[in-house]
Amino acid sequence: MTTTLHIDNLKGCGCKNSIIEHLINVKNISDVDVDYKTQTVTFNYHTKHDFENAKHILSRIGYPVIGADNILRY
Repeated sequence: MTTTLHIDNLKGCGCKNSIIEHLINVKNISDVDVDYKTQTVTFNYHTKHDFENAKHILSRIGYPVIGADNILRY
């Protein structure tokens, strides 16, 4: 399945590279693409657990899904 998430704190290419580096090696996550202009990350996943794991990783590295708790927002 493919999903696109709108995320917070995405500022530019450095952020894009960090997100891709963290998600690309996660089992059952593939085809990661980040668009900092629209503040979205798109990826393929296999199960709901994989999807939730990717969201958790994004939040942990500072890019939570919009609407989730954002400890970096000021």
